Amino acid sequence: MHPVRRILIVGGGTAGWLAACYLAKTLNSRAPGAIAISLVESSEIPGVGVGEGTFPSIRGTLSAIGIDEARFLRTCGATFKQGIRFVDWVRAPGGDGIDHYFHPFNTPSQRPGAPDPLPYWLLGDAGAGVPFAEAATMQKRVADAGRAPKRIGDPDYQGRMNYAYHFDAGRFAALLAEHGQSLGVQRTIATVVRAERDEAGDIVGVETREAGTLVADLYIDCTGFRAALIGEAMGEPLRSVRDTLFVDRALAMQVPDDRADAPLPAYTISTAHEAGWTWDIALQTRRGVGYVYSSRHSDDARAEAVLRRYIGPRADALTPRLLAFDAGWRPMQWKRNCVAIGLAAGFLEPLESTGIGLIEIATYLVAHLLPPDGDFARIAPRFNEAMNARYARIVDFLKLHYCLTRRTDSAFWRDNADPASIPASLRDLLALWRHRPPHRLDFVTDLEMFLPASWQFVLYGMEFATDPAALRPMHAQSARAREEFRMLRAVAARAVDDLPPHRALLDALCADPPRARVQA
Repeated sequence: MHPVRRILIVGGGTAGWLAACYLAKTLNSRAPGAIAISLVESSEIPGVGVGEGTFPSIRGTLSAIGIDEARFLRTCGATFKQGIRFVDWVRAPGGDGIDHYFHPFNTPSQRPGAPDPLPYWLLGDAGAGVPFAEAATMQKRVADAGRAPKRIGDPDYQGRMNYAYHFDAGRFAALLAEHGQSLGVQRTIATVVRAERDEAGDIVGVETREAGTLVADLYIDCTGFRAALIGEAMGEPLRSVRDTLFVDRALAMQVPDDRADAPLPAYTISTAHEAGWTWDIALQTRRGVGYVYSSRHSDDARAEAVLRRYIGPRADALTPRLLAFDAGWRPMQWKRNCVAIGLAAGFLEPLESTGIGLIEIATYLVAHLLPPDGDFARIAPRFNEAMNARYARIVDFLKLHYCLTRRTDSAFWRDNADPASIPASLRDLLALWRHRPPHRLDFVTDLEMFLPASWQFVLYGMEFATDPAALRPMHAQSARAREEFRMLRAVAARAVDDLPPHRALLDALCADPPRARVQA
């Protein structure tokens, strides 16, 4: 055990460079005597680069590492994301009932002293047939109207609506690499051959083809699915959750826009299909579209046909990129002087954009748990416990999207609704929620990536039935609740008028210099 003076990040891409930027900024690596941050990446290994959606926490991360919002939007071709529109998840196309629901990033609106909207929505006080996301937030109406989440004059990373982004993953990694080096990160271009370990099991060096052996006190594995350090060298296995989350393949295409002024949805569109679902993400000049599916319920040729049918004739000249994965995570992501971040640590499919969010969480924990004296044995169990809890809770949240379906048109959906595929922890919650709505006390907030509101939006978007009979005696403010719902509808209409069209805001912020902009 000796003081931590050098951290080596093995692998670039979003995981490697986001970790490098955050650690360099947080640990003030340019200061004399500070911990040195270096990164090695290969010019021969392409990044995965198909995940282009984020979680609202990315705004805080970008602000913390010192990238201004306009630079990010302009450089990465980014657009705003206010949530996810789920199409055909409840019932098959053509079925009776609403064909979609919305998971907004705003939490349910509740003024001080006003009643909690959820119980009164369940009691029908918002009106017959009004979806919970529409009754309890302004955001669905704002997003449906094609409006941006903020105004042109709003400060960086702040707006009237909660939001995240869509962006070009390759351009984002390049921006982070440029910014990281300005923060003092030492970059080495070389291909890692193997990691060397001593008798105690610590990594003592990383052998590269072009730059010899690189040494550090702490090694961070950002080598993607290869998991060159935590998997190949340290021998830590992956805990698969394929019995719960069935999808294990993705086909992705980049679809150019047909016109420069095409309207831009400010949300991800997720459409359910026979053996999985498509993502449809609008960037400034193209769409990122992909089909995530189960190889047990479809073959690659059939999956490509589904993707091409969804995109239409514009897919004729495009070749999809195939990505295979095993949903799961490594229970021991920090072992001795090695810690895994990103795909090397685990992957739980791209639904709800958890990938980059997990990179942020892991990097934050490394930065703030890091023992200056190098006593990793005290810290690794705390890190692993925190990350294991988050992965497990995310698995439950993702399964929530699938297991409540009413679709019976394919084996994929029938199998997802089978109680045997639902984790016991989620089955217990669903049993509770049959008789009362979800409450914040059902969740350990520090271990949740998704707040209780997200569970509520998905639960009731999927048309889950909570018996309201026991709620009426405890909730006697129906008149006040109806007034709150009415007021929220009026405020939402004003918000639509007040907020600019999505593309208009992007054009203003991506101008050089940005127009009519106020700095934070």
